Amino acid sequence: MESPTTLITRRDALIATAATAAAVSSHLPAAAAPAAASPPPTNMPSTRLSLQVNGQSHALELDTRTTLLDALREHLHLTGTKKGCDHGQCGACTVLLDGRRINSCLTLAVMHEGAQVTTIEGLGTPQAMHPLQAAFVKHDGYQCGYCTPGQICSAVGVIDEVRRGVPSHVSADLTARPLLSADELRERMSGNICRCGAYSNIVDAITEVAGSRA
Repeated sequence: MESPTTLITRRDALIATAATAAAVSSHLPAAAAPAAASPPPTNMPSTRLSLQVNGQSHALELDTRTTLLDALREHLHLTGTKKGCDHGQCGACTVLLDGRRINSCLTLAVMHEGAQVTTIEGLGTPQAMHPLQAAFVKHDGYQCGYCTPGQICSAVGVIDEVRRGVPSHVSADLTARPLLSADELRERMSGNICRCGAYSNIVDAITEVAGSRA
């Protein structure tokens, strides 16, 4: 005689599965408790330094890890210099350091004791604009405006580089005085990104101020 078929209900199957999972988990090691958050350090490494910013002397006491960008924005409240990528890739933080352009997010403030720093606020004001500021307005060299301070500071540096005869990667003759052509401008300004795409207008603005024809 055949034995009767044993029927297992869905409820019985779920109970059996839960019991099996509980039995297995009881033999597993307990999960490690999350580590307690470490308290913030109380003694931050700091130093005193002096910066000449836009013609004014500033005595600062900063964490030694403070970038020049953060010193300008967070400590001197010169927020015209923008923090874009914070990795030296967009150029929004460009300022002039002792007359030469630099990405201020890539350098520490403590490295520039006594240096002369010029930000967009030091180039001109709405009542007395720098020629490049006026040219950017005239040629619509900006849209959202976020990159514009870095673009203008970088352009000031570019014009000075050309006047000093500094060649670029597209200079045909490294020993000849470079010409401020459209190709030269695009190469020299390539570190400044405009996400709005106003590049041709930026070239026109710089060309006008430099007194050259692109």
